[in-house]
Amino acid sequence: MDNKAVQLQNNGEITTAHLNNILQKQQAAFAAEGFVTYETRLDRLNRLEALLHENIDALVTTMSEDFGHRSPHQSRIADFYGTFECIKHTKKHLKKWMKDEKRNSPFPLGLLGARSKIQYQPKGVIGNITTWNFPVGVACTPLAGILAAGNRCMVKLTEVTPATSELLKTLFTKYFDETEVIGITGGPEVGAAFSSLPLDHIIFTGATSIGRHILRGAADNLTPVTLELGGKSPVVIGRSADLQESALRIFTGKALNVGQVCISPDYIFVAEEQLDTFLEMAIKHVSTMFPTMLSNGDYSSVINERHYQRLQSYLQDASDNGADVREINPANEDFTKQTSTHKIPLTIVVNPDDSLKVMQEEIFGPIISVKTYKHVDDAIKYINANSHPLALYYFGDDKAEEAHILNTTTSGGVSINDVVAHAGVEELPFGGIGPSGMGNYHGFEGFKTFSHAKSIFRQSKNVFMMKHTGMIPPYNDSTEKALAFMLKRRK
Repeated sequence: MDNKAVQLQNNGEITTAHLNNILQKQQAAFAAEGFVTYETRLDRLNRLEALLHENIDALVTTMSEDFGHRSPHQSRIADFYGTFECIKHTKKHLKKWMKDEKRNSPFPLGLLGARSKIQYQPKGVIGNITTWNFPVGVACTPLAGILAAGNRCMVKLTEVTPATSELLKTLFTKYFDETEVIGITGGPEVGAAFSSLPLDHIIFTGATSIGRHILRGAADNLTPVTLELGGKSPVVIGRSADLQESALRIFTGKALNVGQVCISPDYIFVAEEQLDTFLEMAIKHVSTMFPTMLSNGDYSSVINERHYQRLQSYLQDASDNGADVREINPANEDFTKQTSTHKIPLTIVVNPDDSLKVMQEEIFGPIISVKTYKHVDDAIKYINANSHPLALYYFGDDKAEEAHILNTTTSGGVSINDVVAHAGVEELPFGGIGPSGMGNYHGFEGFKTFSHAKSIFRQSKNVFMMKHTGMIPPYNDSTEKALAFMLKRRK
């Protein structure tokens, strides 16, 4: 991009040159620091942890303001508990992760004193481009891995939750020097300029369509990119599953942030003879969780008018085309009377035609489809006919069926007999595949994502194999014999 000014929402004016200036300051500080010690990394992680602990109430309140209403309990669960667990895990294992990783040297060099290892070296300045559904968690969970790896970070905060982003930007300034971590606010133009910076790595969390723009922006600088995207995450309920327990776990997961989660279950496959029983149990469980919704503090709002209208268009499309649409509204409330929120009751679309929007688009809201199958291979065939999802869920006690589904489908991650849960396991890498993402983070895999794995080979000072095997010109008979041995086909 050129250096024309790009307006920064609610924050005056910013230019691409200004972004480059921030980047250059961080790069200069990174270069001047040299080796980033364990103590320095731990201190930065401790400050990130303090930022969150000391400002929970303010951030929870601000997120709710941005959403119109967001369950404070769910904010604490999703944006804070998960991030604290990530930081705690990172601090516990950091010293081990920083150690050089020994590798074997080829025979006979290893026997003669040669040594090989990998040194995990910080990349430099990482760009973290965040999204709105978990505006604190998505900003700070990757940041834990970025700081643990010894990097500096520029965080492009989402414009969809402006108050939360402004507060985070202020808090970053309070707890970090601008050459360590800095928050950048602004709209799509700023995001485009940000992704075009010559950063050392970019991690982006958000929609697949935006991910394509991030890749294009990073291409000119050959900046490596980690994309955490989304897609339509399926659930397969085997005939061996406990239907009541399955309904409990699936719809508890779906209720989190009213489905505004990248790995929220999007559609469910259930055996055709079990459909009515499953729906009855699902509706009963949702009604127990939320006997009312409009004034219920536990039931969150859709983020804004644009996404509210998007979701309503999916439901209208389903209704117009004769689909079986079942709104779960236990108190029979009038959702058209809202003034400051954009709540939609959790709604099930039963056996929708594949041409409907609910089956074509990622839902990212309180709508879920339930489809039936005669044989589990019908579900597998459908899943494989579509883009690889970010998550896949299986419920059942049939180990052979479970293995069949795992071995014949491809997804970013899997939870068995639960939904969403695998994302909270720090020992497991989190990421997608194809349209649902590329690369991963969390735990040691996140540390490696934000590090350069530098290969180091130390040759023996006592033995120079090129000389002893005749590989130094002028070549002679010794060379021929050595090559014959080296190139000999071995069984």
